[in-house]
Amino acid sequence: MKQAISMIHESVVVEEGAVIADDVVIGPFCYIGKDVVLACGCKLESNIILKGKLRVDENVKIFSFTTIGNENSDISIGKKTHVREFVQIGSQEDDNEIPKKIRIGDNNFIMGYVQILSGVELGEFCILTNAVRLYENVKCEERVIVGGMSTIEANNTLGTGVMIGGASYVNHDMPPFTLVEGNKANVKGLNVIGLRRRLENKDDIEDIKAIFKRILGNSVNKELAQEIAQTHENEYVKRFASFVASSNM
Repeated sequence: MKQAISMIHESVVVEEGAVIADDVVIGPFCYIGKDVVLACGCKLESNIILKGKLRVDENVKIFSFTTIGNENSDISIGKKTHVREFVQIGSQEDDNEIPKKIRIGDNNFIMGYVQILSGVELGEFCILTNAVRLYENVKCEERVIVGGMSTIEANNTLGTGVMIGGASYVNHDMPPFTLVEGNKANVKGLNVIGLRRRLENKDDIEDIKAIFKRILGNSVNKELAQEIAQTHENEYVKRFASFVASSNM
């Protein structure tokens, strides 16, 4: 059985020390820094810059004119993630600051012109649509969808299953399973379609609906949220209530 061979265009610059697995494909005019690791099955199109301590896991595809990392960055990108054109990840940092680690999970879809800054954590199966900006230390739990041209301010968390409408400005935490939109953005309701796709048990969805109204009815009731998080049996309700109780809402 023949061993797969990496296909690297002759115009590519690969610094000594970079680790490139067999069967990786790298298109023309790319630059691969000395601390970059590309796992098997990765595909890079043209005019891509990868710098700093960077681990790209299996079967990641990076599209043209994307820049990931700088000389001091520490970034990991999970398997089967797609990074579309003109994305910037951790490449905009101030040279005088020590950047925090950026962690991008598996199976994410990062669309064109997205910017991701220092300290961001992105869970699995998230979608960042065109021209989204995640400022420092933003955390997105799994299955978050952020609409195009939205901005998530620094030090905020988007709970699992959150869906952000386009052109929104988010300046505080957003609890799991919610629909969010506006400038400044607020919770508009539950992401019921997302819940139906995710949860087979209809009773789980009804439990979340009931608690949502009690905790986020006319105002945010953190004391009630804490009580529910400690006493309710439903794991999804617990997760929702616990998030609200500890959030910056």
